[in-house]
Amino acid sequence: MSNFAIGLVLLSAIFHASWNFIAKRAKGGVSFLWLFGLIEATLYLPIAVYIFSTQQIELDFTSVLFIVGSGFLHLLYFVLLSRGYQVGDLSLVYPLARAIGPLISTFAAILLFSERPTLLAFAGGLMICGGVFWLTGDPRKLRSHDALPGIIFAGLTGLAIAAYTLWDAYAVSDLAIAPLVFQWGLGLSRLVMLTPFALRDWPSVKVAWRDDKWKAAFVAIFSSLAYILILAALAVSPISYVAPMRVISTLIGVALGASLLKEGDVLRRSVAAVFMVIGVFALSVG
Repeated sequence: MSNFAIGLVLLSAIFHASWNFIAKRAKGGVSFLWLFGLIEATLYLPIAVYIFSTQQIELDFTSVLFIVGSGFLHLLYFVLLSRGYQVGDLSLVYPLARAIGPLISTFAAILLFSERPTLLAFAGGLMICGGVFWLTGDPRKLRSHDALPGIIFAGLTGLAIAAYTLWDAYAVSDLAIAPLVFQWGLGLSRLVMLTPFALRDWPSVKVAWRDDKWKAAFVAIFSSLAYILILAALAVSPISYVAPMRVISTLIGVALGASLLKEGDVLRRSVAAVFMVIGVFALSVG
């Protein structure tokens, strides 16, 4: 993996953890998702138009299909993540989802592209699993401290991450769709899918605008920037390297949740996050 690609992933991790911290502080729900989607589509429209006009980009049916399909997968991801933040702590939901997603997508890429994992890669996978187990605490006590709902939605979010990672990597590498165009297109597709639900509950959209418009703007800008950087990295590097390295953002997420949101179990969650990050780096090298 080149230093350029590593730099893209690390910068993306900072942006990703930052917008997740802001999203955790918002009320969430379909109204918030629609609002930040509208802001995102509006902000990036001039850039998308400029790229289309200057580079003479033409999208065939397959490319459009992958963009719309990615929009659906990302919509599913945001809905699950938003629900997870409503029922669980940032320092629990965020690292758990970020570990499960890359772990699944990495091994799926190994199977799909016939890569051969080494012993070090297996060791990295075990470290991730061990970190996840330590992060969640004693399974017998999950119900007593209300962690189970957050864990369930974090797991579902991780599955969504794995799905869109594999899908999007094929789109920007094999189909050679420009990352920024792809990101804008999937964001627009997600917005269109959400619009009927937002119109049906327009009063809640007004409330989201009144209370969370600046949070929505922050998420719109930095979630897109974070993923554009990942798409650029996926265009030049294998999934089995990029996907695990994204988990570096878990350390930032845990730190934000523990220090600024005053969430509990700081030591245990921090140790678990460190194990998970070491594991994904071993998985990448292996």
